Amino acid sequence: MKLPLYAGLVFGLVPVQTTLLRHVSVAGVGPDLCLVAACLVGFLGGEIEGLLVGLALGFVQDLFSAGNVWLNVMTKGVIGLLAGLVGRHVTNATPTIFLRTLVGLSALSGLIFLVLVRSGAGWADYLAATYSILLPETVFNAAVGAGAYWLIAGRMRREQVSQGGLAGFVR
Repeated sequence: MKLPLYAGLVFGLVPVQTTLLRHVSVAGVGPDLCLVAACLVGFLGGEIEGLLVGLALGFVQDLFSAGNVWLNVMTKGVIGLLAGLVGRHVTNATPTIFLRTLVGLSALSGLIFLVLVRSGAGWADYLAATYSILLPETVFNAAVGAGAYWLIAGRMRREQVSQGGLAGFVR
């Protein structure tokens, strides 16, 4: 069941992000669906699944972008891995914990892209890009990720309760 879902994410998110989300963006800034998906898969599925899906999503993103080669592969893979580590080692995985994780990893990814893509820019350019690109993208990612987590976690809870009662739901 997971393999077709992950394949659909890998091959479906990049076209959706590049075509449909252009119309949802504000001032040219929109959410990074691949980053949100890598974080969700890692947080809910574990570090190995997060790493592998993140690497695949980053690879497909790098194939269709004119940016730095391997930058998306590395950042999305690391994001999936780190989200998986947080999800695995936190005692009570709540939406707040996921949201904090997503905001932190989104900001980290944005900073990496900002420094590597705009290398040689001055501090004023970095500060302007932080306020005009990094912060709005982090907010978009958090909003999309919170909605997706709410839908997925609610569905997972209903399945666990229907399969094993409340005893199957408690960790």
